[in-house]
Amino acid sequence: MKPYVSILMVTSVDGRLHPSRFTSSPDGTRRDWSTQYEKVHASLRADAWLVGRVTMAEMSKAAAHAPSKPAAVRRPIHVAKTDAATFAVALDRSGKIHFERGEVSGDHVIVLLGKDVPDSHLAELAADGVSYVVAEKSDIDLSSMLDVLAREFGIKHLVVEGGAATNGTLLAAGLVDELRVLVAPAVDGGENVQGIVAYGDGLAGRVRMQFKSVDALDHGVVQLCYSVLPAET
Repeated sequence: MKPYVSILMVTSVDGRLHPSRFTSSPDGTRRDWSTQYEKVHASLRADAWLVGRVTMAEMSKAAAHAPSKPAAVRRPIHVAKTDAATFAVALDRSGKIHFERGEVSGDHVIVLLGKDVPDSHLAELAADGVSYVVAEKSDIDLSSMLDVLAREFGIKHLVVEGGAATNGTLLAAGLVDELRVLVAPAVDGGENVQGIVAYGDGLAGRVRMQFKSVDALDHGVVQLCYSVLPAET
């Protein structure tokens, strides 16, 4: 059985993804809005968070390197730390993210990989203390992967932090339980600028949203919360 899955994003009034592009506001700064995001994230008391390849690569800031020590290559699952309580999960179908250690922001790293990732990359991850799960096919079956995260690592609540394509893929697959959006008092306004959800030709007919709550937070931020429901049959 999969974990409870929440998507948590901060956005502008016009639904854009990158705070570096947001207009300024007398209500607060980008740092203030980021602080509100972290406070909401902490209040959810989730035991894991998930991001896509690009976001995790920006956080790890590591380059490819030979394993620092011999490491056994196991498929499909390698558990590097058996007593971890919190987890940072990355989607990396092609095996392009590298790490210097097995933690990001104090949370144990788990990488979800496609079948075609070479053993040399798995050996690098294992030597760096990173756990991983290799899919049965080149494309990652997210439903199966979430089941593995619950069964093998005991994850009960997973917070998805983007990016847009990751959010869209999970929503389209019917794997999201709730969507939380923190709307900052700002706009982006640019043309052809990425929003917080992206999926092919759209999600109409694939998913429904049901309003749960709205809360006014500090620095002009408004939190909107929706239950995510399957599409009508």
